[in-house]
Amino acid sequence: MQTIDLKAHWKELQALALALKETEPALTTLLKESVLERDSFSECLIYRITRKLVNETASIEVLRAAFEEAFQADPNILQAIAKDMQAVQERDPACPDILTPLLYFKGFQALVCYRLSHYLWDAGRKDFARYLQSLIAERFGVDIHPAAQIGSGILLDHATSFVAGETAVIEDAVSILHEVTLGGTGKDRGDRHPKIRSGVLIGAGAKILGNVEIGAGAKIGAGSVVVKAVPPHTSVAGVPAQIVGRTSEDNPALGMCQMLDD
Repeated sequence: MQTIDLKAHWKELQALALALKETEPALTTLLKESVLERDSFSECLIYRITRKLVNETASIEVLRAAFEEAFQADPNILQAIAKDMQAVQERDPACPDILTPLLYFKGFQALVCYRLSHYLWDAGRKDFARYLQSLIAERFGVDIHPAAQIGSGILLDHATSFVAGETAVIEDAVSILHEVTLGGTGKDRGDRHPKIRSGVLIGAGAKILGNVEIGAGAKIGAGSVVVKAVPPHTSVAGVPAQIVGRTSEDNPALGMCQMLDD
């Protein structure tokens, strides 16, 4: 995926926030706190997301320090977040600009938090990562294990009840609707969760179970239960899922068409 100019991205966010402040004064405090009084894209994210996570047991100072450490240690995290914002704007017709997911969309916000928990997991701070996972689940209704590997340019549309297990892999440019599960099939340990390749579109309520590969550009119909590998550029549907055709697009995730007879 093409690298995003983060300085230009930040300037666009500021311009959008300033324009919204003029048209909707009721949001002035939110916009000042989240964007207009911040000095950088990273600071903007830290203030917006930590305020969403904080509760009686989660210190906002500790959360802010963790985000600051992650963003400084791995600049790729900010790139991934910017690409996620762009993905939401481009694929969700309810999203007019890149500011909207930052302010309102819990799927995007949950992904930002997951990216911190994944950094902490890789840094050996596994209990803090698990704690953050629990906060994400409580606040957003999204349960992503910190060890899961998720690429960039991801759309979690609505996101409610999305679950991704410990060994799940999601490559770049994937679109996932609500109530999707990337789960295991029992209590076996080891590599036991799905591998979602780039360009895949997963419909609402789909359950993909076990260490199965969903090939690049595949499409999973809403409500399907997938327990076997899906070839690239193939549409599947049903319980259990069966092949129903080939996809007409190289990357169904970008088109977001839920029809399977293409």
